[in-house]
Amino acid sequence: MIPVKTSSVFKSRWMALLWAAGILWFAYDFAGSQPQDGNDSANAAQATDATGAAITSDDTNKLAQELNSF
Repeated sequence: MIPVKTSSVFKSRWMALLWAAGILWFAYDFAGSQPQDGNDSANAAQATDATGAAITSDDTNKLAQELNSF
């Protein structure tokens, strides 16, 4: 991640500031905020099983009962 030796970066204040600015820029670019939609629930996809049929609450209850029986 550091293209030069760290010992030479911190010999100069300006080089250290430039290095720190690069780290901050990378962090902002990597984890910068994205626009948030106000209604995410409308964009959610319906959960389906392996056959493509929609999963109902009865299906989840049956699965929970089977897992609890172990």
